[in-house]
Amino acid sequence: MHPADGSFFIADGHCDTVHLFAREDYQFGRRNTKGHLDLCRLREGGVKLQFFALFIEPEYKPYQALQRALQLAGHLLREINKHREEIVLVKTIKDLEECLQWPKIAALMALEGGEPLEGGTEIVEVFYRLGLRCVGLTWNQRNGLADGVGVGRAAGGLTKAGKILVRSLHRLGIVVDAAHLAPRSFYDLLETAEKPVFVSHANAKALCAHPRNLDDEQLRALREQGGVMGMSFYPGFIAQNNTATLEHLLDHFCHVAEVAGVEILALGSDFDGIETVLPELPDVTCLPVLVEGLQRRGFSPTEVQAILGGNVLKLVRSNLLQEEVL
Repeated sequence: MHPADGSFFIADGHCDTVHLFAREDYQFGRRNTKGHLDLCRLREGGVKLQFFALFIEPEYKPYQALQRALQLAGHLLREINKHREEIVLVKTIKDLEECLQWPKIAALMALEGGEPLEGGTEIVEVFYRLGLRCVGLTWNQRNGLADGVGVGRAAGGLTKAGKILVRSLHRLGIVVDAAHLAPRSFYDLLETAEKPVFVSHANAKALCAHPRNLDDEQLRALREQGGVMGMSFYPGFIAQNNTATLEHLLDHFCHVAEVAGVEILALGSDFDGIETVLPELPDVTCLPVLVEGLQRRGFSPTEVQAILGGNVLKLVRSNLLQEEVL
């Protein structure tokens, strides 16, 4: 079975491709030699639901974070409108269910780094109207919402403003992303969250001791909360010393399944946000290799479908609202 033939529903919980949209040597609507995905390659890889991150680079923080986020949102909305016969921005459960019936790709707008939302409820509501449906509170650093893993041993948890924001996001049907959070922030979020949480791109710390990865206790806590983790394809999260291969990535899938169950496993490639790739997964068209690997490692067809997209689909359905509220 090949993903592109419709045998599997595939969802990727994280890519940074929006940053390519302003480049003259990249066009989202055609096959490119730049980057890891575009519309042609998404179709070839069989992806049906793609999270598109608006990543706020450190040089824009804190004073230009809002401006940068709006600029990136504009790039994404322009490309989706340009190719609306092939891709749809999902804002509600109704949008999602309709898109699943069409031969179109569902796009979900995500914000990687919550600095643009520190202005309060009104700012959140503006982004909601633009179509934002997933928010990561920080990107490794400390901000007015939470501490990220980059703060180190001195890292604290969610601030009062961060907890208020989480509740506002849930009210609007926006997925909360726990990727990049320091451990205390991670647990504060699980305690505060009223809906299942997403860790959009990370791996197992037991196999690769990178600060961005989750330890076994965090994995079990995420399972108890009903959350889901997208497994990153970034070699630095998979094995030390640039030795990562597909087999190492499959080890991570197997470890997480053993520790916390298949129900928390998903894909979070981090394509176009990573400088190096696994030799067997150079871009999205190579997802069949991952599917074959999961099958080879003993995951059943039902489990493979859950990992490839079923778990993320369940998470999105449990967060989005049936209709827009603003």
